[in-house]
Amino acid sequence: MKHFTLLVTFLLPLIVSAQFTGRVVNDNNEPVPFASVKVKNTSTGTVTDSVGRFSFIVNQPFPFTLIVSSAGFGQREFIVRNANNNNILVQLESLFQRDTVVITSRRRREVLQDVPIPISVISGAQVEDAGAFNVNRVKEFVPSLQLYTSNPRNTGINIRGLGSPFGLTNDGLDPGVGFYVDGVYYARPAAATLDFIDIERIEVLRGPQGTLFGKNTTSGAINITTRKPSFKPGANFEVSYGNYGYVQAKSSITGALSKKFAARLSFSGTQRNGLVENVRTTKSVNDINNIGFRGQLLYKPSDNTSLILSVDDSRQKPDGYAQVVAGVVVTKRPAYRQFGAIIADLNYQLPSQNAFDRVIDHDTPWNSGNDLGGASLNFDTKIGQGTLTATTAWRYWNWRPSNDRDFTGLQALAKSQNPAKHNNWSQEIRYAGEFSSKLTGVVGLFYIDQEVKIDGTEESGNAQWRFSQSSTSNLWQTPGLFEGYGIYTKASIKSQSAAAFANVDWEVAKGLHILPGIRFNYDKKDVSYNRVARGGLDTATYNGTTAQKTTLQGFKNGVYTSQAYVADADENNLTYQLTVAYRVNKRINAFATYSTSFKPVGVNVAGLPTVNGQPALDLAVIKPEDLTHFEVGIKTNPTDNFTFNIVYHNSDIKNYQTNVQSAELGVNRGYIANAEEVRVKGLEVDANFKLNSHFSFYGALAYTDGKYVKFTNAPLPLEETGLTENGVQKAFKDISGGDLPGISKWAGSVGGEFTTPAAFLGKAGKLFIAADGYYRSSFSSSPSPSAYLNIDGYALLNGRFGFRAVNGLSAFIWGRNLLDKDYYEQLLPAGGNAGHYAGVLGDQRTYGVTLRYSF
Repeated sequence: MKHFTLLVTFLLPLIVSAQFTGRVVNDNNEPVPFASVKVKNTSTGTVTDSVGRFSFIVNQPFPFTLIVSSAGFGQREFIVRNANNNNILVQLESLFQRDTVVITSRRRREVLQDVPIPISVISGAQVEDAGAFNVNRVKEFVPSLQLYTSNPRNTGINIRGLGSPFGLTNDGLDPGVGFYVDGVYYARPAAATLDFIDIERIEVLRGPQGTLFGKNTTSGAINITTRKPSFKPGANFEVSYGNYGYVQAKSSITGALSKKFAARLSFSGTQRNGLVENVRTTKSVNDINNIGFRGQLLYKPSDNTSLILSVDDSRQKPDGYAQVVAGVVVTKRPAYRQFGAIIADLNYQLPSQNAFDRVIDHDTPWNSGNDLGGASLNFDTKIGQGTLTATTAWRYWNWRPSNDRDFTGLQALAKSQNPAKHNNWSQEIRYAGEFSSKLTGVVGLFYIDQEVKIDGTEESGNAQWRFSQSSTSNLWQTPGLFEGYGIYTKASIKSQSAAAFANVDWEVAKGLHILPGIRFNYDKKDVSYNRVARGGLDTATYNGTTAQKTTLQGFKNGVYTSQAYVADADENNLTYQLTVAYRVNKRINAFATYSTSFKPVGVNVAGLPTVNGQPALDLAVIKPEDLTHFEVGIKTNPTDNFTFNIVYHNSDIKNYQTNVQSAELGVNRGYIANAEEVRVKGLEVDANFKLNSHFSFYGALAYTDGKYVKFTNAPLPLEETGLTENGVQKAFKDISGGDLPGISKWAGSVGGEFTTPAAFLGKAGKLFIAADGYYRSSFSSSPSPSAYLNIDGYALLNGRFGFRAVNGLSAFIWGRNLLDKDYYEQLLPAGGNAGHYAGVLGDQRTYGVTLRYSF
């Protein structure tokens, strides 16, 4: 007992419960928020607060060692020898001296160059200064990213040429590129056409990411992070003016409501006059009319826990997106069925033979009412050395269009519109962080329930008879035969998707990381389609012979027929990935990845083509895509101010889901079919170089080769419409070996900026001048390779010059497409395949001035 008392007396000073405090700073003595502070070989620890301070209870004998780490900094060990070492200052050394980029793509804060995934990052400031206010502009920074839009609904986002079928959108198909805003999955690609609101950072992940994100992402993901509420008051106000009546206003204000509540309210509005003149109405179309807001309420009961309630709503009401006739091809149909002969018989001429005169004479209004919004509740709490996150979200999308799908001033199609309403609920729960000193990762569950309701109308006008005429019978000219004759569609899709996913990073030896990932996915879809054909001449009461009545009804049935079907599909799959990464030293990080992925089963909800007069019901449900992918890459920092990355990738897809066009008007927006196999491979290079405190440069280059390895039942290209073989009309052809649409072999972006300290109106800041360029080589704009529907390569040059301040007034002038290059973004055949096709025109030269005030 005596010896025990002596032992206690000796150890008591060394084992004491004490409040231990300190502060973590960087090389410039600036606070490092949310740094990890742990007692070595124990579970005791905490994270720093927003000003770099930390405090926790220590129950350890002296001396003990603190391990302090944070993304973008080297880990540091600090020995605490006695109780007098309280209120310590720990200084962390930056891993790279210049422009370290911290990302959250793997659901935790990491340095971009440490992550063995090809990722492109665009800061909010870079987006704002370049005037890139939606994804269509962001693609100019990331050459592997493609976005095609003939209107908000018919929008496809692709990465490396994969993601969404090129052309018109089918609501029964899931996108292969995930679009996330603050962890919330946006199910509708129309979101890509809306204005960005208060963006902090955009991360573009290339390649399958299903083991990191809730919704399966077979081609990649766009991960957008917005600026969050702050307890420190702040605001910014911005207004821009430009040619063509361009006006954009943006504002954001944030601050504390109490000790535990903070809020942020952001607004954006954009207007611009039309860039295409309708000579029939003397009105300009293809204008911009966007407005949106985002509100966020932050509740922070402690440094370890936060809840953010977010609400957003965006509206687009443009007179657009009108397409302009870009050319006419001679099809394989008889001479009287060629476009030139048709319009000659109708005494019509196009208003211009040059699409870049930017004039139309369309008789049906172009409108694209696009409403998208929702609400989400995000809960984060730190548990151990990781964070538990739960995100609940509801989103809606309303689409109200009007189109002139014949692309002329003739009443071939008097109406062509496919309004839709979409609602979805989603729930994601995940844990991400450190499981041990050698093991980090993310594990999660995801569920989404969606419903789309479609109420479509397509009606013929008084010129439809000539476009549909398939014989020389005079009965085609029967008055009123097609006028008002159309299809009226009610369709719906209900879908559910659930998934469990996990991805870990295990450092098996110094610098050597093994990163396995796994995903189990379940998808279910139910579709109901009911199309009723009605209107036009009542052939039953027509004053003619029975044979004439039968013939006239046959003419009508050749244009539109009623069609109805129900279908359902469900499937589950297990996919995985394995990455091996080796960081040779702090300047070289090499990696190799092999992964599998599935794109969910699809359903057709825009009408099916007919075979012998009957709908091809075998096309109602489309098989899921089966993807295998590998890539090897290296990320380097040859010097502190230079990064250089290169990656080779190869994807093989079986049952590739492709959207094809049909010569039948009743197939309202094309239909989905499976190509047996496609392959996409390529090489990507990106670099950033900061020469000194004044000059910085970036560049990115992508070589992409996409082929149909096997597609034996593809639709005919436009110029082969009407092709016969041995007297039998052909509807399909073998295009194996042909190029995939929408993929340029070469694409690249390059830019640079010069800055120098300056004062403006008594405020310190930087004077800057910057330029950036974007190039892509020619690409096919037809699902089946065509000799005509190909878009020439083009290059765009943008620039800006002005004064930039962190706080106070910033002002600069900007210009886009400074060389005023005429170019197409997409070419689309007109309904019915008479031989003419239209183009989605790129914007001509635009310029303006921006004023911004921040505090």
